[in-house]
Amino acid sequence: MSAEYLTHRFDIHGGGMDLLFPHHENEIAQSCAACPESEITCWVHNEFVTENNLKVSKSSKHFKTIREVTESYHPLALRYFLLGTHYRSPVNYSIPQMEIASVAVFYIYQTLRDCQDAVRAVGERVEVLSAKPRLSAAAQESINKLNDDFEKRLSDDLHTPTILNATLQEALRSMNSSTSLIKKKQQQESTLHYLTELEKGVRRVLMVLGLLSDSPYPEVLQQLKDKALKRAGLSEDDILQKINERAEARKKKEFSKSDEIRSDLCAKGIALMDAGNEGTHTYILDNFQI
Repeated sequence: MSAEYLTHRFDIHGGGMDLLFPHHENEIAQSCAACPESEITCWVHNEFVTENNLKVSKSSKHFKTIREVTESYHPLALRYFLLGTHYRSPVNYSIPQMEIASVAVFYIYQTLRDCQDAVRAVGERVEVLSAKPRLSAAAQESINKLNDDFEKRLSDDLHTPTILNATLQEALRSMNSSTSLIKKKQQQESTLHYLTELEKGVRRVLMVLGLLSDSPYPEVLQQLKDKALKRAGLSEDDILQKINERAEARKKKEFSKSDEIRSDLCAKGIALMDAGNEGTHTYILDNFQI
């Protein structure tokens, strides 16, 4: 069957750790005997999934399907969670870990949206950017580092946790810093070019990891919010009402009441975020279990 579609030579052969011996060793012996030209470049054996540190098995019916998980969590959050553990290490599924993954994905898309909005806003006031990006040496080094680190980590036995926790986070922090400069109107043309190129680099990383959605950034953020509200048993109207109540309490300097509203929502996985001098409030996901 494999030879019919992949020829007798293919790059990657996967399977669980339990197939390493004797199943795959027998497969090698059989394939080499039947087809001397058989060759597999890489064998990839994954460890198993546990739930709350308990073994997951079909026989005990102690497992969740992908469809069941994505009823409560965005598919990108599930994918981020799985990529957060090296494939040769056990993956322990738990609600707190899924909440953390949801927060991480929200942060990624919030950063991308802020970057996009800032560049578009400046683009309305500035001439069209030069066709060829003019990047400072430091900016070019930052772009190169993102690309080099990404390829280095992938080449190191698909070390996705380091990509998510180090390589990608460093790029997002840099993106936020540059976006902040643009919002403060301290930007130069080189900063705009840098942000544009950095966004391309981050999107490439997300695309390869399967974390890049076809939907616009605001739509992904709304999907994540909707899932969070569903888990919390709240509606968007409920949140807006709480935001208004808190704003009124702050206006009256009833800070204990304001803090109480924030704490109540925080316990349900919703964090209020003050928007500075704009006097508006929004809500983001937070890694708290309901």
